[in-house]
Amino acid sequence: MKRLHVNSMEPPSNRFLRDQTRRHFFGQCSLGLGSVALGQLLQPTHAAASSHQGPHFKPRAKNVIYLFMAGGPSQLELLDYKPKLEEWNGQRIPDSYLDGRRFAFMNSSFKERSTLLGTRRRFQQHGQSGIWFSELLPHTARLADEMTVVKSCATNLFNHAPAKLFMNTGSGQFGRPSIGSWVTYGIGSECDNLPGFVVLQSGPRGPRGGAVNWGSGFLPTTYQGVPLRGQGDPILNLSTPQRVSNRSQQHVINTVNQLNRRHLGITRDPEIATRIAAYEMAFRMQTSAPDLIDLSNESPETMKLYGVQRDQPSYARNCLLARRLVERGVRFVQLYHTNWDSHGGPGETLEGDFENVCHQIDRASAALVIDLKKRGLLDDTLVIWGGEFGRTPMGENRKTTGRNHHIDAFSMWFAGGGVKKGYVLGETDELGFEPVHQRAHVHDLHATLLHQLGLDHEALTFRFQGRDFRLTDVHGKVLHDLLS
Repeated sequence: MKRLHVNSMEPPSNRFLRDQTRRHFFGQCSLGLGSVALGQLLQPTHAAASSHQGPHFKPRAKNVIYLFMAGGPSQLELLDYKPKLEEWNGQRIPDSYLDGRRFAFMNSSFKERSTLLGTRRRFQQHGQSGIWFSELLPHTARLADEMTVVKSCATNLFNHAPAKLFMNTGSGQFGRPSIGSWVTYGIGSECDNLPGFVVLQSGPRGPRGGAVNWGSGFLPTTYQGVPLRGQGDPILNLSTPQRVSNRSQQHVINTVNQLNRRHLGITRDPEIATRIAAYEMAFRMQTSAPDLIDLSNESPETMKLYGVQRDQPSYARNCLLARRLVERGVRFVQLYHTNWDSHGGPGETLEGDFENVCHQIDRASAALVIDLKKRGLLDDTLVIWGGEFGRTPMGENRKTTGRNHHIDAFSMWFAGGGVKKGYVLGETDELGFEPVHQRAHVHDLHATLLHQLGLDHEALTFRFQGRDFRLTDVHGKVLHDLLS
């Protein structure tokens, strides 16, 4: 900014005003155009950083445990029994099923080479409800009368990372808040010494897309998911450095927060409010987080129920931790387990590889529901099991058996939290290709989840860039037939 000639006789106050740059003016002038506009833009955001909206009506559930099977489990090997598909095994699928459809990793010659693939798995009906389960889920099958199986799920995107993003945020675009972020923004958490939204991971690698699946998007980052590790420090850089006392550490945190609050009063930047909350939460978590992952007070019976090895990270251990988290009032717990990608290539066959991953999750998933019920927590906790999409009734043209990604029909199950017991929602056609009754789109599933927590999916909004956003965008309906 160009400076004028300095007059030595000019009063100091005049020289101070004249020497201010445009940046100083917009950053410090409380009545300036920039500050006024910024204040209007940040007003709802700043409020959201320090509080939540509250439920719109009486909730049926208080907490959510979402068991996310990353990679797309094959519903046709697990939950959607199709005798006709077995009968037509090896036959070419009618063109009417494929016209206008898109599939991952399939070129234009696919129609001429695509044949139906019947499952080799034995199915049986279980419980008084008579729900069909595959032999690969023997423990889960014993809970048939405790859950609703939804066979008519549908989504929009057929590649892993975008589909995971869509299942978790309601959009295939980066920058949208995840389900757990929307929930904690809407109703907060009952726990003051652990995050309201916690993420646990198991399997050979993390889910494709990574942290965007539990990010807070344009919501303040205080609502993002916090990953906990199964070994070592639950959260990196959480432990107090050696020779630093609690008193001196508290003094540093108080001083830093005082400075942050002073800066917050000037800038009204919601991320500063989040930073203040993060310092305070981290200090409390230095005690609560190690206590959470210490399983020494769990009974041998409980450890056996889940199949947990005390010193080994696993999906089973994460299921037990999920129960401990909701016991402590954490609002939303999400478990990711890989790898369910069953194309038929190395490590992805529908024979041994698929059997292994089913074995890794079956016992512990069932144990979680049993344990929650035994402790009186299941009525208040909505448990969800499922992936980002399903698998085609057609096999892939590989040397070993596999199926491609399928967005038109896949299965999930729900337990607790006010859903029906021993119930099947929706049905697919005789080949399992698409829903013929009670289609349950991802937006509908999101609307129903929020509804059980006392949140109206059309009213839970956040203004960003001049528009009111919501988890379900302009779509979604509550699946009342899923609810008790």
